[in-house]
Amino acid sequence: QVQLVESGGGLVQAGGSLRLSCTASGRTFSNYGMGWFRQAPGKEREFVAAISWSGGYGYYADSVKGRFTISRDNAKNTVSLQMNSLRPEDTAVYYCASTMYSESYYDIAHRYNYWGQGTQVTVSS
Repeated sequence: QVQLVESGGGLVQAGGSLRLSCTASGRTFSNYGMGWFRQAPGKEREFVAAISWSGGYGYYADSVKGRFTISRDNAKNTVSLQMNSLRPEDTAVYYCASTMYSESYYDIAHRYNYWGQGTQVTVSS
């Protein structure tokens, strides 16, 4: 079992920045790939970014590439999402999740087995 708790959401103006964090407890954090997904009202949950267990490479949705950066610290059991140049369309509940699958599946929500409760990000225009 892995417990995930997100923090860092909030309200920001367009063009601003936020940093989300996700702290894990339970099973060995470094065994898992970690991802961030988001869900806006009336829309399906969508992939945002993911990082391998080693932290060696990040994977991004086209919509956030160049603006968001995912990172992890296995010593602290945390994964972070630095979000810059935020846009109103980034408004959503953001979830972190863990997966035992390989990088080929990082953008597929149902390949993740543990999820956090989510944190709201609101970007005003």
